[in-house]
Amino acid sequence: MTRLLVTGAAGMLGHRVVADARGRGWDVLGIDLAEADLTDYGQTEAVVVEFGPDAVVHCAAWTDVDGAEEREPLALKVNRDASANVAAAAASIGARVVAVSTDYVFDGTLTGRPYVESDPTAPIGAYGRTKRAGEEAIIGHNPDHAIARTAWLFGAGGKSFPDTMLKLAADREAVAVVTDQVGSPTWTGHLSPALLDLAAAQATGVFHTAGGGQCSWHELTVELYRAAGVACAVNETTAAEFRRPAPRPAWSVLATERDETPRLPPWQEGLAGFLSERNGT
Repeated sequence: MTRLLVTGAAGMLGHRVVADARGRGWDVLGIDLAEADLTDYGQTEAVVVEFGPDAVVHCAAWTDVDGAEEREPLALKVNRDASANVAAAAASIGARVVAVSTDYVFDGTLTGRPYVESDPTAPIGAYGRTKRAGEEAIIGHNPDHAIARTAWLFGAGGKSFPDTMLKLAADREAVAVVTDQVGSPTWTGHLSPALLDLAAAQATGVFHTAGGGQCSWHELTVELYRAAGVACAVNETTAAEFRRPAPRPAWSVLATERDETPRLPPWQEGLAGFLSERNGT
């Protein structure tokens, strides 16, 4: 039986990974801040050594993009230092580590095709910089690693874009959504099994694990409202008009060039799964 440790187990992705791993019959321990401060190596090592996992799926992270811009040193402590500690502690007992990363490690200037694993990173904001530092920490501290880059994550049990837009639609006749940011929306219900597949695999390195296809935030909202049967107009706006503290890559579509990468279904299927789960159907 596979023994799996999941960090960030109280989060939107982490709680799903715990449930899905248990569904596979694995022996699973999910931890969050209540169990260990991962920025402290002693606490991290203690919980890893005591449980003795075969693999660690590292979901814990600073995910507040705008907040990272204002508090980069703290975001770096969480996204880089905690990742280094988890990777090193796992390596100390010969355990594999699967770490979740982001499309924000790219600058969004690529044209004509999706980003693949071998493309150079060039984050334009604090969140992307801290997550890229986390990738480097994982690579440097544990040779048996899989870094799963994903994008535009949404799902049950946490704050996500579809939830926000559905709540807005309940109070408004129209919303304005940006058309000039394009990515690969990813449902936790699709990403979680892919992370478990990577935990059980032997291939190492970086893997692009995002929902299939691409769309803008505007197109995502249009499809969301159509699928949910919501009567709310979706007007167009731009990133420049809809100002946020942190810059976002205009193009962050992800695809894989590796045969070993788990392939996720199209983002539209993820959206349908999210709505079905949300409605209890």
